[in-house]
Amino acid sequence: MTVRTLGVVMNGVTGRMGYRQHLLRSVLAINEAGGVPLTGGGRVRLRPILVGRNAGKLRELAGRHDIADWTTDLDAALADPDTEIYFDAQVTSARVGAVTRAIEAGKHVYAEKPTAESLEDAITLAKTAQAAGVKNGVVQDKLFLPGLRKLKRLIDGGFFGRVLSVRGEFGYWVFEGDWQDAQRPSWNYRVEDGGGIVLDMFPHWHYVMENLFGRVEAVTARAVTHVPRRWDESRSPYDATADDAAYGIFELAGGVVAQINSSWTTRVFRDELVEFQVDGTEGSAIAGLRRCRVQHRAMTPKPVWNPDLPATERFREQWQEVPDNEDFDNGFKVQWEMFVRHVVEDAPFPHDFAAGARGVQLAEAGLLSSAEGRRVELDPIDLGEE
Repeated sequence: MTVRTLGVVMNGVTGRMGYRQHLLRSVLAINEAGGVPLTGGGRVRLRPILVGRNAGKLRELAGRHDIADWTTDLDAALADPDTEIYFDAQVTSARVGAVTRAIEAGKHVYAEKPTAESLEDAITLAKTAQAAGVKNGVVQDKLFLPGLRKLKRLIDGGFFGRVLSVRGEFGYWVFEGDWQDAQRPSWNYRVEDGGGIVLDMFPHWHYVMENLFGRVEAVTARAVTHVPRRWDESRSPYDATADDAAYGIFELAGGVVAQINSSWTTRVFRDELVEFQVDGTEGSAIAGLRRCRVQHRAMTPKPVWNPDLPATERFREQWQEVPDNEDFDNGFKVQWEMFVRHVVEDAPFPHDFAAGARGVQLAEAGLLSSAEGRRVELDPIDLGEE
């Protein structure tokens, strides 16, 4: 069996997401499994080159996982002729500049979302990659979660009939950082550093809605900073300038209405940290990270509103579990394998920088809607001739 080695510059892997999901559970896991299997036979192993600002953290991380190459010099890593892919998991505010340098160096580029802080920059990035002729992709990991893959299976099988609405609940309580450590980095709560739950989560909701239910045509949103004072990693207080909760109504092509609440200031009373309820004429489903449950029209009970009597029906027990029917691998790893095949054998990869720009467009429109208190329509994005 032919095994090819592909150099991958990985920038931002000392952060929580970059390390756990992209380095540990994707790139290193791919190598442990023998590499990415190709359609025509053979495999591709990945040689990570770690890049970041903190030499001490990089050295420790490389030593922990027996990784030979690391540097604080991005340009030197990009100049290596044996590297073909650049991956970016930095803070959002640093992404455009670094990705642009990678494109100019002729590297194929794969990046975390959002691809930029503004729609203008996201479109420019997509056009730059298109003009350079490099392969480009954005992480859209939630499409590969077991719960949403089961939901997609229901949609493809016609379970819902005509989809009427989608309701999403996402979030949990992120501690302020004074008496208990915060579960998220402090930059998430500073707008000047690219923070905010709208910029973080609306791109996620965009690709979920676009790929499962239809194009987002309009948004009405309210973004709020519920907790204005937090404490950073050194327990120093700071002003939280970015939104920590957002409440959105999204109008989709075909008349579907989606309502999604996103919050880092809520306490969880549901089975998973994110859940989507989809209601259709023939049935309904509730999908989370892993589970998906359904209630068909023929099995729908007939509740009657009577506030004078206690509820005796066990509503949760009236839903059926959707079986796995397959083994679900880590969603980040699955998308990494897709992108590697896209680079090596030109396999399809729909999650490109244009898709990333549409996610940024929704975030920008949501913030505009909140600031001006109005409904905002989204125009199709045109990148021009390829």
